[in-house]
Amino acid sequence: MKLNDEEQAMLDGRRGEACRMALALLVRYGEALGAERFVDVVNIAGVPASANKFVKEYFRPYYQSGRDEYDVIFSLYDLDGEAVAEVPRIAGNACHLQGGIDPENWETLGATPESLQLSEASEAYAREHGVRILKTCTPYLAGNIPRRGEHCAWMESSAVVYCNSVLGARTNTEGRESTSAAMLTGKIPDFGLHRDENRFGTHLIQVEVEVADIMDWGMLGYFAGDRVQEHVPVLTGRIGNADLLRHKHFGAAAASSGGVELYHMVGITPEADTLETAFGQRRTQEIFRYGPGERRQTWEMLNANGRSTEVDFVMLGCPHYTLEQIEEVVAMLGDRRISGNCRLWIFTSRAVRAIADGKGYTEAIRRAGGVLLTDTCSAIGQAIPPGARVAALDSAKQTHYLPAFMGIEAWFGSTRDCINAALSGRWNASPP
Repeated sequence: MKLNDEEQAMLDGRRGEACRMALALLVRYGEALGAERFVDVVNIAGVPASANKFVKEYFRPYYQSGRDEYDVIFSLYDLDGEAVAEVPRIAGNACHLQGGIDPENWETLGATPESLQLSEASEAYAREHGVRILKTCTPYLAGNIPRRGEHCAWMESSAVVYCNSVLGARTNTEGRESTSAAMLTGKIPDFGLHRDENRFGTHLIQVEVEVADIMDWGMLGYFAGDRVQEHVPVLTGRIGNADLLRHKHFGAAAASSGGVELYHMVGITPEADTLETAFGQRRTQEIFRYGPGERRQTWEMLNANGRSTEVDFVMLGCPHYTLEQIEEVVAMLGDRRISGNCRLWIFTSRAVRAIADGKGYTEAIRRAGGVLLTDTCSAIGQAIPPGARVAALDSAKQTHYLPAFMGIEAWFGSTRDCINAALSGRWNASPP
C-alpha cells in the first residue's frame, strides 16, 4: 500500500503504540484486499472492546495491576497487536452498535449478573474513550446519519446496506477489528464500495406485483438477496411507499438471504435517478422477474420452517423498531392482553425507547403482557423465552437466522399477523 506522510508517521509509532498497531492491522487488511491506498473516514460504527465471559477469561494472563483490562482486550483482540498499549481517546464520530444484553431487562433475557457487569464495564470503557453509546443496529435512527458520498466504516449488515443504498454514503461491511482500528486512525482501505466503479448495478429485478407494505418489502428484499447474492441489484417497477421503514426491512432481508451491501431503486434511491445512472457503463448480468409466482415462492421459503401453529413466542424489532412501529403495535393491542401461553418481545434502540417511555407506549405494552427491550435482539443475544418452541416474526432477516441459532420453528408474516398470534397463541395467517 502507498502511505502518505500522516499514515507513515502512524506506522512509525509517532502517534503512539496503539495507533501504530491499528495502522499495521489496516495495512495487512488492505494488502490482503488488493487496495493501494487508504480513504479518510470520520464516521465509524463498531463494538470496540466489547467483552463477554469467554473473552475476559481468555486474556486474563495479560492483566496486571494498574493496567486497564480493556486496554488489554482492545490491544490484543481488537487490534490483533503483539503487545498491550494504552488506548487514546477516539477522534471523530464513532458509535457503539448493539450488544447482547438489555441493561434494564437482562433477567428477562436470561442473562447473568456477571454478564451484565461485563457489558456495563466495556460500555463504560468505550464511553470514556469518546465513543457514543447507541447500542442499536439502526444507528441512522439514533442520530448517526452520514452525508451522501461520505466514507464510513460500519459493521452490521442491515446498517451497511441502508448507509450505502438509502443515504448514499460509502462503506463496506466491516468487522470489529477494522472498525476499532479505524477509530484510532481515521483510515480504512480504499476498496469495494468506496470506489465509484464498484457502486453500479449488476442485475436487474423487474417488480411486476404491487409492493407497498412492510411485509411485501421484506419479501422483495429476501428475493433480491437470494437471486443476486453479493452483487448490486437494480429494481424497477411497482414499488410504492418507499419510506424509511420499508427500506429498513428490504435491506436487512437482502443482506440476509444474500450478501447485498448496496441496491438501487430507479427514481427512488440517490444513485439511481434513471436506469442508465444505476448501471453506468456496466452491462446487465441477468434480469429477474418478481411477479405473483415469485412472491408466493418467497413467502413459502420464509415459512418452510414452520410446522406447529401453536405459537409461544412473538419477536418484533429486527432491525430495531422505530417509534412509528411501536405506536402501531400499541394500537393493535388496544386494551387486550396477549395469550398466557405466549411471550411478546419488542426490540428497539435506547433513543427510541426513551421516547416510547414518555409517550406511555412502554407501559401500554407491559399492561398487555409484553416487554419493550433495547440494545440487542433474540438472534444477537441468542435469547428466547424458556421453553419457546415456535416463534412468529415480521422480519425476514430474523426468520432467516433465529431458527438456525436457537433451534426453533418460525413463522413469517405481517406485524398484524404476529400480534394476532400473540393474542391468540396461534398462527393463522394465509399466504399472500
